[in-house]
Formats: sequence, structure tokens, C-alpha cells
Amino acid sequence: MSELITPELVTLDADLGATKEDVIRSLAAKVEAAGRATSAAGLATDALDREAKAATGLPGGIAIPHCRSAHVTTGSLAFARLRPAVSFGDKDSDADLVFLIAAAEGEGQEHLKLLSKLARALVRKDFVASLRAASSPQEVVDLVNGVVNPQGATAAAAPAAAAAAPAAAPRRLVAVTACPTGIAHTYMAADSLAQAAKELGYEMEVETQGSSSFTALPREVIEQADAVIFATDVGVRDRDRFAGKPGVESGVKAGISDPKGLISKAIAAADSPSGHRIAGGGAAETAGSDTGNLNWGKRIQQALMTGVSYMIPFVAAGGLLIALGFLFGGYQIALGTTAKDIMANNTLANLPPGGAMQYIGVVLFTIGGAAFGFLVPALSGYIAYALAGRPGIAPGFVGGTVAVAVGAGFIGGLITGLIAGLIAMWIGSFKAPRWLAGLMPVVIIPLLTTLITGALMYLLLGKPLAMLTKALEAWLTGMSAGGTIVLGIVLGLMMCFDLGGPVNKAAYLFATAGLSANTDAAFMIMAAVMASGMVPPLAMALATTVRKKLFTEAELENGRAAWLLGASFISEGAIPFAAADPFRVIPSMMAGGALTGALSMAFHVTLRAPHGGIFVFFAINPILGFLVALAAGTALGAFLVIVLKTATRAKIADEATTPAPVAA
Repeated sequence: MSELITPELVTLDADLGATKEDVIRSLAAKVEAAGRATSAAGLATDALDREAKAATGLPGGIAIPHCRSAHVTTGSLAFARLRPAVSFGDKDSDADLVFLIAAAEGEGQEHLKLLSKLARALVRKDFVASLRAASSPQEVVDLVNGVVNPQGATAAAAPAAAAAAPAAAPRRLVAVTACPTGIAHTYMAADSLAQAAKELGYEMEVETQGSSSFTALPREVIEQADAVIFATDVGVRDRDRFAGKPGVESGVKAGISDPKGLISKAIAAADSPSGHRIAGGGAAETAGSDTGNLNWGKRIQQALMTGVSYMIPFVAAGGLLIALGFLFGGYQIALGTTAKDIMANNTLANLPPGGAMQYIGVVLFTIGGAAFGFLVPALSGYIAYALAGRPGIAPGFVGGTVAVAVGAGFIGGLITGLIAGLIAMWIGSFKAPRWLAGLMPVVIIPLLTTLITGALMYLLLGKPLAMLTKALEAWLTGMSAGGTIVLGIVLGLMMCFDLGGPVNKAAYLFATAGLSANTDAAFMIMAAVMASGMVPPLAMALATTVRKKLFTEAELENGRAAWLLGASFISEGAIPFAAADPFRVIPSMMAGGALTGALSMAFHVTLRAPHGGIFVFFAINPILGFLVALAAGTALGAFLVIVLKTATRAKIADEATTPAPVAA
């Protein structure tokens, strides 16, 4: 394997410009000049695209901009010691030590492992001081190779380990660190926490959920730990392993900038009977605030999304079976008591007048209707589960069933899920005597929560929520043509804003929940939502086909896969493009989705299936209007993303032709 850093990639005490963009372009030029990249402008573009997603400045005057790029031929580290320092987004300090990590597209895991060692070394004060004191590029190379080389890293770690004298009876801690990219911040937080724990006389083992590897902590280590620290910006994998342990939760940067503070909070939680306890997988799984408790707004949001995610399989199974029932038996099976009469009076040996096809259609329609009947209870039940764990499931399901019974619909399901979850949490917080504790989660909490939730719905909330639901249905049914087009635009924007995130899910929930109303207005909303949700992956697939030069090899591969994903109504097929280039991709997709939603409404397209994309063509009417709306939005989204990428890359290429100051 080629060395990651050579003297040609090192710049000392140089003024590379006033902005981080200037510094990144200068370092990218170094990589190209060393014969390790085919295009400095292309590498700079990829690094700046990554920088736009999250700033890479760190406490202590360090910055580590990084990216994978198709323009890199050899994985490289370019280093600059800046005079003066330049802001890379850290609120406390500008950066005078900058590493540009340039990984080749499709490169294996070995370089990531070496880069993680560098990230870990950057939390060592002696290593950082040596970089600032280095008098030559070769000295910097030797310092870096000493920490990224496996033998050198092991040897360097030994003195530090030997110097730490454990306390007679040290407290034991475990931690999990994770960042969205899993390359740098993950490992820097891990070693910052481990180093702080040694200084405080504690034992600590850290699980790094990064991109190069994921080795789970042994179960016995977790069981023996006094406290847990989550320093993560993404959900913790297999979170249930830590459920019930005292601890603290924060973002990954707090693990780098304030490791001793996090350790102190974790120990305080362990020493206090009322200290924060880590919730299991049933609770929201994102990083909370630095206080150690999940922010309530975030918890409610995550609970709602959990309810939606568990509800969708019921919607998909039920809705598709109903649509297939219509395909085989005709739409008349839904009129009056037709389906019930056929199911009650006919069998395969005694077919109805419509024959075997009608009977099969009625069976499919009936099964789908049964699945659809769980829509609101499942939504309510799993919202409560996300807040209170298993004790919230039964009250949530019962509350959702009551919401349906009183006519409150999916709005009632949302309310009963939140009520049941919060009440179950409240009752579960009581300190029960030992003889009663075993009955609390399986009897006492579900019993009392179900009683309170059901009583509130029947006696207080049911009728007002039912009136609100009926008013909403009446508004949709009576909406004018202009109003439906505006609604189509709004739904299209929502579907393409976060590609499967909370806003997208809210629009989808609005559409699927309305299907049970069995009205043309509800079916039009479903058509607009599905067509708009198909636009982003199809638009990116079209863009990568038309203008290949604007995209990396990995993006071209994603584009080929996006054709099928888009046709299947899987909006997430565009996420790789949006994650890499959000400021150009997302607005383009939103424009395309808005156009498709508006045209779908204007053409009065209806859809009786909640999912399936073009493959449920039999449930779409008129199919031509649907295809025209979809094609128009796809073409507009692809056109805009091509225009924006072309304009921005041309600007960067022009700027790259201006010579950047380089140290002698």
C-alpha cells in the first residue's frame, strides 16, 4: 500500500487564503501535483460538498476536511500548518492544523482504519504539539506515519498505557461513539473519552460504530459497567443492550470537546437513584441534548415516526390486497354489502354470479380490509411503544381502536398514542414495592393506562376529534380545482423535502390515512403523493444518464439502480445524491415533485393503492394523466439538477485556475 502522506503533500506556515474553501483547493492542488489525483478541481468539489453537510473544524485549532472522490487515484493525506489560522466551523477556535483526507472511490477498508488512527492521535496533546513544532515536511511525515502505521501506533500507545495507574477500585464505564460518516469524529470522540477516563482514574471501553469496522462490546462488559455514555449523532445500533443502565447521551462533538464533563454526568447518573437511564430500542434512538436527557420535542417526533414506520406495513399489505381485489373482482365489490354477502354465501364450490375471478377478488378485498383495520390501532400502539416501551403497546392499540369507533380517525390515533405513551411513562416512574414491581409492566401499567386512555376518548376527546376529522374530510371533498392544485404542490414539496424523513412521512401518512374514507378526494391525494415521491429517484436516474460527466462512478451506479427504485415508489433511492450534494439536489427534486403533484391533481388522477409505484397501474385512473404528471416532474427535476451542477462546477473550475499561494 502506498504511503498516505509524503513530503510533497505537506505545507508549513503558509497563508493559503482567508477561507476554508481556499485552503481545501490549495491542498487538493497539492494532491494532484503529487500525481495522486486526476483533477484538483474535482477533488476540491467533492471535499467542499462534504464540508457543506457538516463542518469539520474541531476544538484545539484542528480541521479534518475529508471525502471519497472518483478523482483520487491513491488515498492521501495533505497537511497544512496555516499562518494565519482559518475558520472551519468550530465555534471556539480557528484551525491552524489542517489535514485533507482524500480517499479513492471504491477503496477498501484499510485506508479507513489508518485514517481512524490519525483521528485518534489528534486528541493527544503531545502529538498536536509535535505537529506545531515540526521544522520540516519530512518531520511531519514521520510523525504521521508513526501513528497510522500499526506497529508504530502500538508502540506509541504503550507508554501512555503504562503511565496510567489505575485506582484501587476504579469505576467502570462503557461508551458508544458514532458520527454520520463514521471516519473521523467517531474515533476522535472515542479516544478523547478514553484519555479523559484514564486521567480521572476510571476504566472505560468504547464501541466505535464507524464505517471501517463495528465490533460490539461484550455483553459481560456492559453488564459490569457502572454507567454508559452515548456520544453519537446517529442512532445507536442494538441499543437494547444498554437499556436500563445509568448514563448520559450527547452529540459526538461533546465527546471530543468535553469528555470529562460527559464522564462526570454519567457517574452522577450512576450515583443518583433518579439519574438518567438509557432507554431501549423502543424509545427514540437519536442523540439527545448535552444535558443527558433526550429533548422532549425530539422524543415526540421520534415517537410519531416510530408509529408511522410500524403502521406502513399494515397500510401496504392492506391497500395492495384491496387494489388486487378490485383488479380481480371489479370496483363494484366495495358497493353496499356485496363483499360481505359473497363471503357469507359463497365458496369455491359455490361460486357467485361473477365466477371464480369475482370470488378471488372478494377474498383479497376482505383480507386487505382486515389488514387496513389495524392502521389506526397500529399507529397509536407503536407511538405509545416508542415512548413507554412494551407497557405502552396494549393501551395504545386499544386507544387507536376506540378512536376508530368514535370516528376520530388517524388524528384520534395520533392523540391516543401520545396519551397512552405519556401516561404509561408516568405510571412506570413510580417506585413500586418489590412484591408489586414484577406486576407493573405486564398488568398494572397496561390496565391503568388502558382505562384512562379509553375513558378520556369516550368521555372527553372523542367527539371533538371526530368533528375535526369530519370537517377535514368535508374540506377535502368540497375543495375547488384551484385548491386541489395548491394541495398537490404542497404535498409534492413535502414528499421531496427529506426523502423518507419526517416531512415525507407526514405527507404519506396524510394520504394513506385518508384511503379508509373511500372518497375520490382521498384517492386523488394518494395519487399526488405517490407520483411526487417517485420523482426524486427517477429524476436523478435521468440526470446521471443524460450528463454522466457531472457524476462520480458511484453516483452513476446509484443512478442505474434508481430507475427501479423510482418506478417502485421508493423515494430513498435519491438519498445518496441528496446526502452528497443537498443544496443542489433537494431544491431540484422539490421543484419536480411540486409540478408532478399539481398536474396529478389537475388531471384528477386517483389511486386506490398506498404503494407499489407504476406496478399498481391497475389501481390508477386515468393512467395517462399519472404518467404525464410523473414524466413532467422527472424531466424538470433532472434539468434543474444538471443546470445547478454544471454552473457550480464551472465556477469552481474557473477559481481553480487562479494560482493559490503555496509555501516554499
